[in-house]
Amino acid sequence: MQTKLFIGGEFVDAADGGTFETIDPHDGSVLAHVAEARREDVDRAVAAARKAFPHWSRMPAADRGRLLLKLADAIEADVENLALLETRDTGHPLRDTFNLDVPRTAATFRYFGGMADKFQGTVVPVEAGFLDYVVPQPLGVIGQIVPWNFPVMFVSWKLGPALAAGNCVVMKPSEVTPLTALRIAELAAEVGFPPGVINMVPGYGQTAGQRLVEHPDVAKLSFTGSTSVGKQIAKGAADTLKQVHLELGGKGANIVFADAQLEAAVNGTAFGIFHNQGQACIAASRLIVHESVKDEFLDRLVTLADSIRVGDPKDRTTEMGPLTSKLHWDRVISYLDVAGQEGGTLLAGGRAPNEPALADGYYIRPTIVETSPDARVAREEVFGPFMVVHTFKTDEEALEIANSVDYGLGGGLWTSDLVRAHKTARELRAGMVWVNSYKRFNPGSPFGGVGLSGYGREMGFEAMREYTEPKATWINVDAALPPFYPRG
Repeated sequence: MQTKLFIGGEFVDAADGGTFETIDPHDGSVLAHVAEARREDVDRAVAAARKAFPHWSRMPAADRGRLLLKLADAIEADVENLALLETRDTGHPLRDTFNLDVPRTAATFRYFGGMADKFQGTVVPVEAGFLDYVVPQPLGVIGQIVPWNFPVMFVSWKLGPALAAGNCVVMKPSEVTPLTALRIAELAAEVGFPPGVINMVPGYGQTAGQRLVEHPDVAKLSFTGSTSVGKQIAKGAADTLKQVHLELGGKGANIVFADAQLEAAVNGTAFGIFHNQGQACIAASRLIVHESVKDEFLDRLVTLADSIRVGDPKDRTTEMGPLTSKLHWDRVISYLDVAGQEGGTLLAGGRAPNEPALADGYYIRPTIVETSPDARVAREEVFGPFMVVHTFKTDEEALEIANSVDYGLGGGLWTSDLVRAHKTARELRAGMVWVNSYKRFNPGSPFGGVGLSGYGREMGFEAMREYTEPKATWINVDAALPPFYPRG
């Protein structure tokens, strides 16, 4: 378990020697004391990245790609260690970190490793006598801030395209879950990444994060987290006119039409909201179900929710672990009070488990509440295993409810009608839409939202474009061309 800052290819203590605790959410015990980056540490990391940039950006793209592929291999070889580390730091069940999170992390690095030498420029047909070509060029030093809910995966989502495009990175992992990010930095050093290309500075947002936002030598800031913090970052970045990418909150609409295959819809809905304890910006947190199938659908969904095995995330039979921090547990629990005050009907969950073995952890049962679309719990992001239920009569009403919030990250729908599927997908206000599925993603498909869910995209060619800027070069290929303003 690595606990120091990673700057310029070395693990070092914080300049002032400060540390913070990272906590095991299963029982509240201290996992480790991690070096806390502050302003001076971020400045050192940015300087190291600036020093490394000329060599890294000019390295043949295929060579950059080979290093990313080696890192993917190293992650796969370290799957047992990384998965357990992620589970202990986040509370995410080991069955998921081992089978989903770590393999997806390796897959993302492998995707961008393969893309590094395939990201091409263009030739533009301009006037006769000139060749005009446009080449994507790396931006320089990229600041990246990753959240605590899927820390190991988000490291690859951000590092992969930025490094493949030729940038150097200073990343601030969340102070809540820094351990797997530091392990990936360690693996990157082992496979041969040059010093300074990757720098890890775990710390708090108001210190380390703020310094990345305001640092004049950071060309772009990529942030995943809450909408409120995203707004602050956008304002802070304006002083240096740095580019900003914001992947923020969500309040996903999940529409079940009367002609849906109910078994598939129930299973997909449960996965969409209860996977990773609902701590996902794309969670299916708003169920919008047709009135004709509501009773049967909810009977099945509540039965499934009550059967989910909540327990120690290190147990491979556990299906839902604890929330990641006590602070967040308090926040989710507070929304139960809000739902009751607003007249919501509790259909499932709404409490912590009764098992004594879980008493010291940050656990909550899968929760389903039927309420009005205007209720706070239906409009604000709870970010937990907390689903609200609404009903509808017509397709138009379903879309009106789905599009009534200010978020626009992901949404889903379940139907056997192909025309309805395409029409509803087109009309949903979201950056991603799933039909007869939910919460699917792939390194090749762009990930991001609209409205209060932010702007910019992770993954795919879109991410590579956002970590570069197009440079146009004009070449006069006809020396006999007269000057534009002939004389005499």
